[in-house]
Amino acid sequence: MGFTLDELITVTFTLFAVIDIIGSIPLFISYREKMGELNAAKATIISGALMIIFLFLGENFLSILGLDVRSFAVGGSIVIFIVGLEMVLGVEFFKTEADPRSGILVPIAFPLIAGSGTLTTIMSLRANYPITPVLLGIVLNLVVIFIVLRSLNPIEKLLGPGGLLAVRKFFGVILLAIAVKIFTTNVGGLIK
Repeated sequence: MGFTLDELITVTFTLFAVIDIIGSIPLFISYREKMGELNAAKATIISGALMIIFLFLGENFLSILGLDVRSFAVGGSIVIFIVGLEMVLGVEFFKTEADPRSGILVPIAFPLIAGSGTLTTIMSLRANYPITPVLLGIVLNLVVIFIVLRSLNPIEKLLGPGGLLAVRKFFGVILLAIAVKIFTTNVGGLIK
């Protein structure tokens, strides 16, 4: 059960880099404009639940569905690619539902926060580290996620409309590149 501070720091920063909550700020602001006020607590709880479920049951859950980690990653990469296209082209692919709160699950909690990259990283960390630092790393990242989601209004005011548009386009291209990387890394193992 024991773990070192180095393990906790490594796990926490690995998850922080993969989740990329700071890079996703323009996306969250964009979806908040479409959906109305974003419920930071609900988005954090749902994404946290997905992460913790995958920590304990990820591989079993995928195998029950007849899926492997690569298939899951490819599916998630396609959703991330579409979200990136929305940001770059200014076109809406994810239509808002009659109930705007439904957008909290897709695409906010999954795949933007707890996406295929995050969930597969959690399963990989679980294989390489004791469960306690991985669980604590998830919790620490959830605190950061909640703070960022609660701070969208001041961040938007700080950037202004022009700055927000520039950042949104820039991170849209970054998301497209991440999606392509996840896709190409995993699709080779699926084609037989």
